[in-house]
Amino acid sequence: MMAGLDHRRRLAIAMIAPAVLLVVLLYLVPLGRILALSFTEEPGALANYGQLFTSDVLGRVIMTTLRICILTTAITLVMAYVMAAALTLASPRMRSIMLVLVLLPLWLSVLIRAFAWVTVLRGNGVLNTALVGLGLIGSPLNLVRNETGVVIGMVHYMLPFAILPLYAGMRTIDPRILNAARSLGAGGFTVFRRVFLPLTVPGLFSAFILTFVFSLGFYVTPAILGGGRVMMVAEYISVQVHETLEWGTATMLASVLLFAVFAVIALVGRFADWDSIVGKGDEA
Repeated sequence: MMAGLDHRRRLAIAMIAPAVLLVVLLYLVPLGRILALSFTEEPGALANYGQLFTSDVLGRVIMTTLRICILTTAITLVMAYVMAAALTLASPRMRSIMLVLVLLPLWLSVLIRAFAWVTVLRGNGVLNTALVGLGLIGSPLNLVRNETGVVIGMVHYMLPFAILPLYAGMRTIDPRILNAARSLGAGGFTVFRRVFLPLTVPGLFSAFILTFVFSLGFYVTPAILGGGRVMMVAEYISVQVHETLEWGTATMLASVLLFAVFAVIALVGRFADWDSIVGKGDEA
């Protein structure tokens, strides 16, 4: 019996070892190298990290990144919550159509979507032409090469990643719980605020993590829709690597982004139950 267990254990280790080795070689080793370079590349030691407190340019880049990430996350969560609720309440046929529409952007390259938004939002683009033609505005709105265009493009990219965990969480809510609250005299808003919303908090946390973490390191959409006028951390790192060759600054910022991701996940973990966020249910 024990020999059989040992054999299965060795077989399991042998099967998982290639995957673990791949993760170590392709992820952990490069991350460790980046962290090491952030301390050893010129000017070395803690001087690279000192730029976080002394460089006005870097300060503006970080504040711009945080502002756009927070705004993108907030708008995405509100829109995704409404869309996920609509998916939950829709008929099976309509739900299938809506899910296809939600997933459709994921089938397209982020580069294609970014240039599509430039076509839609530019001065002579589809949106401005329609608004001017309808007499709603007198002159075209400035929606590209600024933070407005970046946020619009990023929200569009993030929506599927926020809708899906919210929808999955809402689908697990037993309708009988809501009906019981109504039968006890609770109004629609009270049922939503006291019953439905708390039950969807794990999905909200999942959507928040995905949206905010993706936004922190987003590159393509801000670079294209920002047109060089909206510099976020990922684009700034690219400039340091490919143009100014400041590897110390680049690796320091990459390390800071990594620490920021861990900090966000740890902060969420302080206020949320990880089992509910990742979808683990209590065993009967």
